[in-house]
Amino acid sequence: MGEKNLKYGELMAALRQGPLPHVFLLAGEEHYYIEKARERVLQLLFPDPGALQDGLQKFTGDVDLDTLLGTLDTVPFFADKNVVLVQDTCLFKASSQKAGEGSGREGDDKSRQRLLSFLENMPEYSYLLFVTDTKPDKRKKLYKAVEKVGLVLEAEPVRAWNIGDWLTGKLNSIDKQLDKEALAYFQGAVSLMQPISLEFLDKEFDKLALFTDRRLISKKELVQVFAGIPEVSGFALLDAVSARDARQALALLDRQLAEGTYFTIILALLTRHVRQLWQARVLISSGVRGKALAQPLGLNPYIAEKLGRAAAKFPESVLKRGMLELIDGDYLLKTGQAGEECLEHALIVLCTADS
Repeated sequence: MGEKNLKYGELMAALRQGPLPHVFLLAGEEHYYIEKARERVLQLLFPDPGALQDGLQKFTGDVDLDTLLGTLDTVPFFADKNVVLVQDTCLFKASSQKAGEGSGREGDDKSRQRLLSFLENMPEYSYLLFVTDTKPDKRKKLYKAVEKVGLVLEAEPVRAWNIGDWLTGKLNSIDKQLDKEALAYFQGAVSLMQPISLEFLDKEFDKLALFTDRRLISKKELVQVFAGIPEVSGFALLDAVSARDARQALALLDRQLAEGTYFTIILALLTRHVRQLWQARVLISSGVRGKALAQPLGLNPYIAEKLGRAAAKFPESVLKRGMLELIDGDYLLKTGQAGEECLEHALIVLCTADS
């Protein structure tokens, strides 16, 4: 077991297959996956929630390795398992991330070697769970030891381009599917979220599961879930800009402002969108097209392809002018030297200018 590091879905599948190893490392920047995995491991170790209090011992941050070894080697009195959770550990950080790598408790070579040996022969009653919110250094002996005898989760941050695995798993868990239009809307909406909060999306899909009895979720139903998010409610405005539809873009801008969306949010969305259009336009000029735009732009392939089609309608000089208009507008609005008309002017330039 533990011949490779696992993604979240792979880890959960390994936990279902069993048997449970005695050592785990849950590491990475995606807090949602780390917490879900930690909860699941503890549920499997303590099927009776009442036993958790007696059988779980916690350490946070730097931990004395001799103390850790003594705790792991102690026979439990009030539970059948002795589970040790080491939260926010620095033991797996790269040397450049932690000053004094060769000094202090972790630098105690004898204690570290005893820990490595102990992991190879864990008592039947003891389990060790390491948790860290940083990417682990795979060169470390401790990492290699955990990988050899246990399970390692590397929870990479979820972005718009790689959210598909999470979405599939979530829809399966609530027994729902998105129709074609709803899926396209979700991909577009998520591309505007900076950063993406899986905790938020998880709760919103749980609400959606209660909202409708139908298994196939429509775009209309999905829009109702996301409508309250200012960044996502501006999705239609960005689509109008992409289509170079000045009348529609101005009408949607008026609606956004009338609904109380603060101008800084609109400016940020428009600036980011125009920057992406400009980047896509440059990439297209160099021969990168279609879904191949996804990786350099850091977008979902569907969104990147759609953005590329839109970018092709813009002369590069117009995108440059539009960007400068938005930058000037940001300064003038924030210093009180202009009103919302500067946003309107930027839209007119983007939608109607030829050069």
